[in-house]
Amino acid sequence: MYRVIFAVALVLSASSVFAAEPWETLPPTPAPVAADRSGEAAVNGISIHYQVHGKGAPVILLHGGLANSDYWGRQITALAPNHMVIVMDSRGHGRSTRDSRAFGYDLMADDVVALMDMLGVRKADIVGWSDGGIIGLDLALRHKDRVGKIFAFAANSLTSGVKDGVEKNPTFAAYIERAGHEYEARSATPKGYDDFVAQISKMWAEQPNWTDGQLQSIEAPVWIVDGDHDEAIRREHTEYLAATIPHAGLLILPNASHFAFLQDPEMFNRAMLRFLDGK
Repeated sequence: MYRVIFAVALVLSASSVFAAEPWETLPPTPAPVAADRSGEAAVNGISIHYQVHGKGAPVILLHGGLANSDYWGRQITALAPNHMVIVMDSRGHGRSTRDSRAFGYDLMADDVVALMDMLGVRKADIVGWSDGGIIGLDLALRHKDRVGKIFAFAANSLTSGVKDGVEKNPTFAAYIERAGHEYEARSATPKGYDDFVAQISKMWAEQPNWTDGQLQSIEAPVWIVDGDHDEAIRREHTEYLAATIPHAGLLILPNASHFAFLQDPEMFNRAMLRFLDGK
């Protein structure tokens, strides 16, 4: 999605200046939250790392590209008092493995369904960030009976929805560098980050590529959400998504970027809970 040029991003992140505005910051990745249960699920030909927190109506949190499920720490604590919160590392990310199949949103959506089957979860709401938001929309397109509400933050439905040169943005470059260190610390293939980035960048260059008709077929309640200073997603594309998906809501979070859930978790969580619970 981001069309990352990894080597360029690393050079730029090394010389990045101190951020002056909230949307230019990259707060630390939250510390892992103790789970009620966790494990490695052997599903869809790979091993998926997952955690389950709390009890109640199921909500699955899907992280962005290059990241891992630890990024959702502040959202887990907000949701767990009233929900069964399921977090997972997407294939090839974090502690999850990958196989020889090319990365693709359909495949990663199928991974989510396979994990749901293993956990005995028939239907769940989805909160997705970036690639996770795209996977949420993919689920709404291809697995309509398995999803409830979709809170899609910083997602795109066409490759043209991504800004050119996003990897040159200092905040985004710092994120790419951080993701590399986190990959090395968590992955079963810690020296494979460059190959991982190359493979997932190929997906970002080609996917998603959904038609208006496909988006118009979505039946799930959807909020399309983004920060008003998103480094990666074009505002006009965010507005297009909300206008094309039937009855979708549009929410632009102020003074925040592609990393709003880290930059202002209280604001992000209020919006998330309002959508999921009507509160």
